[in-house]
Amino acid sequence: MKDLIAFLVKSLVDHPDKVEVKALEGKKAILVEVSVKKDDMGKVIGRRGRLIKAIRELSRAAGIKVKKKVMVELLSLEE
Repeated sequence: MKDLIAFLVKSLVDHPDKVEVKALEGKKAILVEVSVKKDDMGKVIGRRGRLIKAIRELSRAAGIKVKKKVMVELLSLEE
């Protein structure tokens, strides 16, 4: 799950080396925190939020396979 989201986000941003992905797994859910540079936030969110919605849908579909709810949070890296 973490690798899938990291691959998707890194392919969208200008600074892929600054992308951090953390996965916190519970009994019924997985929380994935994606941190990117402030400059890259718009590229990950996309116009009208379409890209982040697509990333969230793909991760939810992958979560069905492991029978867990997946939540993706987008965070800005403080520099």
